[in-house]
Amino acid sequence: MSSIEIGWMAIAALLGLILIGMPIGLGMLVVSFVGVYFIRNEAVAVRMIGAVANDSLSQYLYAIVPLFVLMGLLVTASGVGKDTFDVFERLLRRVRAGLGVATVFANAVFASITGVSIASATVFSRVAVPEMTRYGYTKRFATGVVAGSSVLGMLIPPSLLMIVYAVLSEQSVGRMFLAGVGPGLLLSAAFTVTILYLAWRHPKFVFVGHEASRPETDFPVSQLFFKGVPIVSLIVLVLGGLYSGFLNPTEAGAIGAFGALVLAISRRSLTPGSFWQILVETGQITVSVLFLIMSASFFSRMLAMSGLPNMLAELLLSGPIGPYGFLILFIALVIVLGFLIDSISIMLILLPIALPIAVAADFDLIWFGVMTVIAVEIGLLTPPFGLSVYTIKSAMNDPGLKVGEIFRGAFPFVLTMLVVLVIIGFFPAIATWLARM
Repeated sequence: MSSIEIGWMAIAALLGLILIGMPIGLGMLVVSFVGVYFIRNEAVAVRMIGAVANDSLSQYLYAIVPLFVLMGLLVTASGVGKDTFDVFERLLRRVRAGLGVATVFANAVFASITGVSIASATVFSRVAVPEMTRYGYTKRFATGVVAGSSVLGMLIPPSLLMIVYAVLSEQSVGRMFLAGVGPGLLLSAAFTVTILYLAWRHPKFVFVGHEASRPETDFPVSQLFFKGVPIVSLIVLVLGGLYSGFLNPTEAGAIGAFGALVLAISRRSLTPGSFWQILVETGQITVSVLFLIMSASFFSRMLAMSGLPNMLAELLLSGPIGPYGFLILFIALVIVLGFLIDSISIMLILLPIALPIAVAADFDLIWFGVMTVIAVEIGLLTPPFGLSVYTIKSAMNDPGLKVGEIFRGAFPFVLTMLVVLVIIGFFPAIATWLARM
């Protein structure tokens, strides 16, 4: 049996193990160990798993994972999401479908201090959806807006998916963060246009009646200032320090976590018990992510040893498909896998195969990473998996709200993301200009 055949069998075995319910990290370790065993021998497999564990997890850079996770959880607990929504609700109260636009803007700001889409979906399903339905928006539209705009959490920096991609592709985390700014702003603007278009052309989709009533919330400018300053301060502290070059990503994560802790304490939203729970959850998420990174590194080395990625690169790029045909196939595969498994798992399975092909195609790996993240995020909104949709359903705790209604509400935003994906595909500078400065 040739090494390339072993590589194909390893991929098939991994997919089979995932389908029968084995955790993806453990499945990757088992498949990779057995693959190296058959390609070389047992001694090489044992040495390689030790080397991978050391090389993958001993870098100073990986401290960024628990720091940004901790910052996101503290910000979520502090109630900043509600204040962010209140600010934009007040500013956009005169705009038709203004609460929908406010939700997008608030999610974009919240994304810049959390980096996790599920956190955004949880917070705004409890904050924005009740407010929107109270003022005459349909539940379908309200939950769809929250689901759609929640994906900004993985695109606008800091982003956990960007960190995972940077590690797997050996790109700078700071540059990947910068690359998410332009596409994140573009996607926010596109969501806003989508909401305004739906309110104009399809009012029955958006409103219970012909029009929603407009909030009369009119708290004074001083209260607006009080609600907005903590959010802006934390953004400036983390992203300002990062983009100015004054802080590296790990230092920015540390400053952000400390700032979020101060914010949560000052707002009296932390108890000793809740703080301990946040620390435990941070540890659980961090260990899960780092274990997956280690497993993916082992899987990537096993595939490289088999020669399968190089064979695929030569086959795809020299044939009639060509580089951009490969890109379309890759994006389509990412979206299809999004129907079934979570975001990080998709990246860990596909990138070890796709990255060598992208390098051979002479793609800019930062642009390729942005395209990958957007395609992966589409899977959060599509059935049957649709993690953001199920998160909203769980957080709402409303027996009358059907999952199918949320999926239908999110569908216009899926189409919007596909349009944005095409735009960035034709104009890579949207993703790369800031990262290359």
